[in-house]
Amino acid sequence: MFQDSPIYDRLVAERGDVPLQTRREAERVTRELEYVMRPLQSSLGSPLPTDRQAAPGAGWQRAALPGPRSY
Repeated sequence: MFQDSPIYDRLVAERGDVPLQTRREAERVTRELEYVMRPLQSSLGSPLPTDRQAAPGAGWQRAALPGPRSY
């Protein structure tokens, strides 16, 4: 994206690749939301097939907070 850009290269060296970190964090949040919303989507959409029972304890759970960030 930023080929031959000494200013961008210097910023990445000083601050890290912020666009890449942002993209990865957005992808992580998207995956977590898909996981968390799955029980809600299945209850609003078609019910679970009768031959497949939900696992005990499956449902809404508090997500673990992310650990310390290294910037």
